[in-house]
Amino acid sequence: MTQPQPQPQTLPVPLPVLYTFRRCPYAIRARLALHQAGVPVQAREIELRAKPAAMLQASPKGTVPVLVLPGGQVLEQSLDIMRWALGQADPDVWLSAAPIEQQLAWVERNDGPFKRLLDRYKYPQRQDPPDQPAAMFEAALALQLRPMEQALQAQAFLCGPRCGLADMALLPFVRQFAAVDPLAFAAAPLPAVHAWLLRLLATPLFEAVMAKQPVWREAEELS
Repeated sequence: MTQPQPQPQTLPVPLPVLYTFRRCPYAIRARLALHQAGVPVQAREIELRAKPAAMLQASPKGTVPVLVLPGGQVLEQSLDIMRWALGQADPDVWLSAAPIEQQLAWVERNDGPFKRLLDRYKYPQRQDPPDQPAAMFEAALALQLRPMEQALQAQAFLCGPRCGLADMALLPFVRQFAAVDPLAFAAAPLPAVHAWLLRLLATPLFEAVMAKQPVWREAEELS
């Protein structure tokens, strides 16, 4: 009688580890791309006031997001995480929705001068003397939101008829800007930006990446 052959055991494949913080716009954009690409990760929600040692060991810069790949490679910048994830799978062709140089131009302006204005608008008391929020609001409109309005008046998304990397990379920052003074943002003559923002915030993708998660504790991992 032939004895059944033992079946080879399949070892679990370790998942990438994502250190994240729910409300951080940089972490939101990383989660959007990872979820869109269908890349499973072990998400570790952190407390900014009590950053875990494991995260700081992987990335001494101490900010989120941080993606630690199973082979040990560490991606410390949100845009790098987005492009890596979409390099694994890009079902709605975010990367090629428009020439990448055109898309990255929006991201560079967002991550540079617009983010600085956003911080000064959201936290005017951090400046000495304190900033005038109305002035920061108007400067942000002139720099980024009016150019966005002009682009979106002509097409559905920032770089054309398809949603792309630029849209999803800017979305969390425009959302944060709008939340500082919702009445002022709603009153601004930006109908196309308002429609773009509401449309993207209402997607199942955005709702999925904003689901609340318990804070990860290193002690729980070791127990």
